[in-house]
Amino acid sequence: MAMDTQELTSILLPYQAEYVWDQSPVIIYEKSRRIGLSWGEAAASVLDAAASKAAGGMDCWYIGYNKDMAEEFIRDCANWAKSFNEVCDDVSEEIITDEGKDILTYVIRFASGFRIIALSSRPSNLRGKQGRVILDEAAFHDNLDELIKAAFALLIWGGKVRIISTHDGEENPFNLLIKECRAGKKPYKVYRTTFREALSQGLYKRICAMKGLEWTQEKENAWAQEIYDFYGDGAAEELDVIPSAGGGVYINRMLVERCQHPDSKVVRLEKPDDFVTNPERTRIIDDWLKDTIKPLIDAMPGKRTVFGQDFGRSGDLSVQWLMQQESPTKYHTPFLIELRNIPFDCQEQITFYLLDNVPLFFHGKFDSRGNGQSLAEKAMQRYGESRIDCVMLSRPWYNQFFPKYKAALESKLITVPESEDVVADHRRVILDKGQPKMDDGRDKGSDGKWRHGDTAVAGVLVNAATLEEGEPAAGVNVPKAENSMNTRPSRLQGRTRAGGLFRRAIGYLKN
Repeated sequence: MAMDTQELTSILLPYQAEYVWDQSPVIIYEKSRRIGLSWGEAAASVLDAAASKAAGGMDCWYIGYNKDMAEEFIRDCANWAKSFNEVCDDVSEEIITDEGKDILTYVIRFASGFRIIALSSRPSNLRGKQGRVILDEAAFHDNLDELIKAAFALLIWGGKVRIISTHDGEENPFNLLIKECRAGKKPYKVYRTTFREALSQGLYKRICAMKGLEWTQEKENAWAQEIYDFYGDGAAEELDVIPSAGGGVYINRMLVERCQHPDSKVVRLEKPDDFVTNPERTRIIDDWLKDTIKPLIDAMPGKRTVFGQDFGRSGDLSVQWLMQQESPTKYHTPFLIELRNIPFDCQEQITFYLLDNVPLFFHGKFDSRGNGQSLAEKAMQRYGESRIDCVMLSRPWYNQFFPKYKAALESKLITVPESEDVVADHRRVILDKGQPKMDDGRDKGSDGKWRHGDTAVAGVLVNAATLEEGEPAAGVNVPKAENSMNTRPSRLQGRTRAGGLFRRAIGYLKN
């Protein structure tokens, strides 16, 4: 091995080194985000897979909850193997079949005969597998109890189990397992590292060294504050390792990330306060629409389009979310628009441009609380009551439609943009007294500005629009929208349907 034990220990931060060298059969690690523990686990996995059978070598099975996690982990393993000068093959992609479902895996084979296998999604079981099992971000896995039972079966033949995660609520099976361990009911080793503890052990100094930056305490303090500001009210759970009370996050990170699609875009527009009195604002917005939005609309296929908007003016964002039907049960997000500090008349201009020009506009749901009521009403007058729903968001409405939205995410029936802001927004949907609701917290977005779950509200609205009936009931006359010559009309406008009723098939299969 090119790197000896002492050298490896010097590279790892103290909390990473303690974990890597611990040979306990089972380790449970509750941790902050962004402290590099999965990177340390990659080193431990290489040590196990590269060792001979006589030296305790074994296969290593990494289970995250999406493809990106698997790719990052196997890349870290490959880098560690190179540093250790271990003889191994290049990373290969292989398919394993799991109860009729194909799962993509990334594999490194070592001269020892053992492998590291990173799975792109959660298997239904671990039957027939042996070795080291790593459940990364375990709190966000479906049916975690069953997965842990399957993993523990590997202990019979001398395997190891590593359960690593940030928290996702006080009642999550991950936290309940930790409570049992601390109460002495389970004999497993538990580690805990907060973000501030990682900083005190040199996390930011290591980041500076890797980036060639000069470390100062002032820079570290400022960087840490940026991280805490980014997570906002979620910092207690995400960074300080304190599970949230009240049932926890209703739509967790995993559900959103598994539906991310590289072709789903986020378009942002922000203007200064004095833009509201700029006499050229209509022309400026028109130019932006033609230069930025028109190419995106032109690229949309001729399929049914639905729309949802969460309205904001100066405090919160306005989010306009479009989805297009790809099959009877599936919808794709071509793009969504985030508007910050955009005047009312300009928001109307943008909304009408979208709905006038997108292909086969079918239905839109507008946030009609407060300032949003005016735009929602104007849209209803322009496009007709059959195509526009003015929604007064409330606890009963959320209780009806957030479960449907969550089911669509669970079954991957919709796509969402690859955006950390979108993920953070959806974590603002919490379970309170058994019902989903938006909490009162705010997060700092990628632009450094505050946001309040805005895309989550737009998302539940546009998903509700996908659930609208395919056609109005028999005998109902569909009114012509105002200014219909300026719109791309629905095939239903101005005629009466003879009969028949089509609904979107729900098809929500629980994982």
